[in-house]
Amino acid sequence: MAVKLTKNEQKKQKDALKQFNRYLPTLQLKKQQLQICIRQIENEIEACRKEQQKLIASLDSWIAVYGENSILKENGILSLVAVDSIVKGRGNIAGVEIPVFKDLTFKDIPYDLYEWPLWVDKGISTLKNCSRYDAMIKTLGEQIELLSKELRVTSQRVNLFEKVKIPEAKENIRKIAIYLGDQDTSAVVRGKIAKKKLVKEA
Repeated sequence: MAVKLTKNEQKKQKDALKQFNRYLPTLQLKKQQLQICIRQIENEIEACRKEQQKLIASLDSWIAVYGENSILKENGILSLVAVDSIVKGRGNIAGVEIPVFKDLTFKDIPYDLYEWPLWVDKGISTLKNCSRYDAMIKTLGEQIELLSKELRVTSQRVNLFEKVKIPEAKENIRKIAIYLGDQDTSAVVRGKIAKKKLVKEA
């Protein structure tokens, strides 16, 4: 885009450059903060998965008993665990509103204590905890999705300022300065020529 070669335009470009240089560090800081937060959440997801795997591994010692029990084969222990709702709060990271996992509630499913073996309580508790980890991991995944979207936008803005707006403003200021300098030089030369003419005529 052509730029006007005037003093007003020079001031406008200098003001714009100051503004870009003032906003850029804030955007760079936000980009850095988002990257750090995303890495932290990824680590949190990994930790949740490891804890969930430990729970699942703890079932191995008595999962064979499940298979041998005819009641468990017919109805299945999973029939005793049903999610009611995921309770979430709201959080804010670098100006981005994110969901925060609070709790996972379950439907109250009664079962006959005489028909089910004693260790079923532990099995239900373990399955509920596994489900909680699933809900936590899902919520953390939503956080990453929202923060990644904001990171893309922030990175685009940083690139726009660094690679387009700031160099463009600097180049425009340079062009205007050269043009105005040439104009001043021409004015001085014209003044000298006019003075010489006046001296000759006198």
